[in-house]
Amino acid sequence: MSSHTATSTQPLSTPIVLTIAGSDSGGGAGIQADIKAISATGSFACSAITAITAQNTLGVSAIFPIPLEHIEKQLDAVFTDLNVIAVKVGMLADTDIIKVVAAKIKQYNPQFVVIDPVMVATSGDMLLKESAVATLKSVLFPLADLITPNLPEGAALTGMSVPQDELDMEKMIGQLRDLNVNAVLLKGGHLEANQNSNDLLIFPDEVHSLSAKRIATKNTHGTGCTLSSAIASYLAQGNDLIQSVKLGKRYISEAIAHADELSIGQGHGPVNHFYDGHLAVR
Repeated sequence: MSSHTATSTQPLSTPIVLTIAGSDSGGGAGIQADIKAISATGSFACSAITAITAQNTLGVSAIFPIPLEHIEKQLDAVFTDLNVIAVKVGMLADTDIIKVVAAKIKQYNPQFVVIDPVMVATSGDMLLKESAVATLKSVLFPLADLITPNLPEGAALTGMSVPQDELDMEKMIGQLRDLNVNAVLLKGGHLEANQNSNDLLIFPDEVHSLSAKRIATKNTHGTGCTLSSAIASYLAQGNDLIQSVKLGKRYISEAIAHADELSIGQGHGPVNHFYDGHLAVR
């Protein structure tokens, strides 16, 4: 009879990412997209829901902000038990919610914070009042390692016109730097006439240009949520900011490229978060 000696192994530290955002009942954006992206890129996702939307691939029909006390309790529950390395912040419906989230991030001081400033609807309508935008800029942005505005959101943050080409994007760099954030990823996905989707990663003293081939598909619901969550996931795994953004852009590009393999809904469907199984890059 053979015998062997049992050895105990220390489990590897699990990279944990908290998403603070609204729920999308259609499953393509918001908390649902965040959890899929974080999971697909190899981290563990937890969440605090700030609002419940009635939403599908055709649009949003209702928004119910979660009471402040319950947002606080969700954040306390997660932070006091789980070793949250990175936080992704998405939809914050009003000034009071922004203040609560900022206070809790200050209290628990996670290592990384990525903010996707969900401010402008696809229709062009503002989702946040001007007072809430001011609070976002003054209270929450100083806590961020990265903010990830698209072009309409960049315009709303700077007071400039929505860029119509890459030269307009470059003209926005100075105003975005004036927001006094660590880094800004200005996403050029709205420049649909371009063959490539070009983004600018803006630091106080340098700018990195990131390019990916533009994919012809209507299934792009939740791309901003997905990208910012993937970046937070890669940060939690120990990658630096530039590498995390590059890996995140590669992930979202592939998820868009495989989006038409899904048939979800009658409108703008989601990207394919799980196009290639487990995608952790360490």
